[in-house]
Amino acid sequence: MAKQPMLKFVQIERDMPEKRAATVRKEDFHEIYAEYAAAKAAEQASRCSQCGVPYCQSHCPLHNNIPDWLRLTAMGRLEEAYQTSQATNTFPEICGRICPQDRLCEGNCVIEQSGHGTVTIGAVEKYITDTAWDMGWVKPASPVAERSESVGIIGAGPGGLAAADMLRQAGVQVTVYDRYDRAGGLLMYGIPGFKLEKDIVERRNRLLADGGVRFELNCDVDAAKFAEIRAAHDAVIIATGVYKSRDLSHPGSGLGGIEKAIDYLAASNRKSFGDEVADFDNGRLNADGKRVVVIGGGDTAMDCVRTAIRQGAVSVKCLYRRDRANMPGSQRETQNAEEEGVVFEWLSAPKGFTGDDKVTGVMVQKMRLGQPDASGRQSPEVIEGADYVEEADLVIKALGFEPEDLPTLFGQPDLPVTRWGTVKAAFRTGATEMEGVYAVGDIVRGASLVVWAIRDGRDCAAAILEGFGAKTAMAAE
Repeated sequence: MAKQPMLKFVQIERDMPEKRAATVRKEDFHEIYAEYAAAKAAEQASRCSQCGVPYCQSHCPLHNNIPDWLRLTAMGRLEEAYQTSQATNTFPEICGRICPQDRLCEGNCVIEQSGHGTVTIGAVEKYITDTAWDMGWVKPASPVAERSESVGIIGAGPGGLAAADMLRQAGVQVTVYDRYDRAGGLLMYGIPGFKLEKDIVERRNRLLADGGVRFELNCDVDAAKFAEIRAAHDAVIIATGVYKSRDLSHPGSGLGGIEKAIDYLAASNRKSFGDEVADFDNGRLNADGKRVVVIGGGDTAMDCVRTAIRQGAVSVKCLYRRDRANMPGSQRETQNAEEEGVVFEWLSAPKGFTGDDKVTGVMVQKMRLGQPDASGRQSPEVIEGADYVEEADLVIKALGFEPEDLPTLFGQPDLPVTRWGTVKAAFRTGATEMEGVYAVGDIVRGASLVVWAIRDGRDCAAAILEGFGAKTAMAAE
């Protein structure tokens, strides 16, 4: 009788890949976690309980077959594990690195809830796909037959690239249009290298290009370009994401030294490529030697505070108006930031800024949590008389993102949008009310997770392929 390879969570404790010491890792932008060795990956995968109703899978936006590829990993069948993983996920090595597993799959692991510590799903997922790349198992698209239909995708972020991959696998002609000089969107310019090293994204871009996806970069889509794209393709997918930063209107908010998170992170990432970045080189978007205050409590704020530490800031503080338990960012990232020297000022919100031409401080008001609001979260309330000034040379606003005015930008007043400016699109298919025009990812959902953008891109591609199939059948009759 074969030896049971699973259900070892009682005998084997949870063990994450080794994390570099904070004193070492804060000196560079390399990823902070080491890779599992084969034996350790198999050992940790074997802790899975193979439960009949896998909550890890049901709480994954992609519904990845997690128990299956954990079992295959435990049995040493890594190529099959990779094939199972990539069957539902276009970018498993990226999700393994940046997904908030503590809120999704791992946070809903049954053995975690029984007190044994969750299976390290993200780390195993990363290991499987990194191994697949090393072994040459990851191949570019090789369609059985080429199709005549073509799809234009506006936006080279995770949603657009996921759709491009699925469509190209089916033989559809795909062109991706993007305003930036490199494909990847948020993956390339918004997420720091210590969470996602950029060669990981670049090799995916090369794989897509090798499989026949065309990229038209440095391409600003205005009304004329949108009309051109729509005329050139059988379907168009809008996957622009949301890049318009939410702002503050407090007194002094126009002072120099108060910057948007996306500008700050993009400058840092561009420097990692060796690009010339004037606003970094002149010190404006460089935290070196400065007292830094970041406003916000999401994952973008965590990226900013940890970037500032690595740039050589004198001090880094994060202001968030709720408490630790109610912050939207990953608890794992918050812990990493604290280890690296970031100080969190919970229940704190800005009410203004001090300084003449340049910011010298943030006027902070202390908060307490009151009654729940419409979302069910406790609303912050001001504690009168508890204000103080937090000294700062650089203030970074990480308050979230909003969509651009696409109907105006694209010259399409009939493009339906919500009152928040997001594009109205059908659930699952991404179809809009405009013939042949679809939308996916953050431009539909609002600022959300990479994994949801991948899900949307894949669902939309499947719907488009189904539509092409129906048209082909009708033409044949």
